[in-house]
Amino acid sequence: MTHSGKPAQEVNMRDSNLAFIDLETTGLDPTRHEIIEIGLVLVKQKRTKKRGYELLALKEWDVKVKPMRIQDADKIALKINGYREEDWKSAINLKRALEKLSKLTKGAIIVAQNIAFDWAFLEKAYREYGVPMGMHSKRKLDTVSIWFAKYHNDPVPEKFSLYHMAKYTGVKNIKAHTALSDARATFEIYKKVMCQNNPEQHYNTHF
Repeated sequence: MTHSGKPAQEVNMRDSNLAFIDLETTGLDPTRHEIIEIGLVLVKQKRTKKRGYELLALKEWDVKVKPMRIQDADKIALKINGYREEDWKSAINLKRALEKLSKLTKGAIIVAQNIAFDWAFLEKAYREYGVPMGMHSKRKLDTVSIWFAKYHNDPVPEKFSLYHMAKYTGVKNIKAHTALSDARATFEIYKKVMCQNNPEQHYNTHF
């Protein structure tokens, strides 16, 4: 139901674009820490004549976001994501980044690794700045849940982190813990896992 009491419009998940998103932040707590980088791979799900879909990568986008409270950052987090002030000189403010993200992902379904983390930061940021969210807020895909369901009874992979899943599926993530590289890796792993689930389907990447 919507706030008006009317039934919410159903989302056709099979025909919606998929927004593979990764955030880099100054820490783990969305009430204290900030988004400092956003990576996006926007993907179209295209029905094929045979049973199945192609995944067509439409666009890649990433942006560095200027932190406003860097003094509150977790030093370990900054070390992991490689934050250096000189590399963020051309960073834009978060409101502009959110506005751009909304335009790119209008009507899309977000896909993320451990989506609860990214969604908590995004939801708070959109609410604070009053920017309308382009993605569907009621439909989300969490790759950790997908991997866990797929490999629940298998002895490997032992863990379902992006690192372990990339290693297990043979996906290279050379610039791990940068937003666009992690978003790309999430997409590549998703394709491989979905092909294993549906051998008749084809998941291609076209720019």
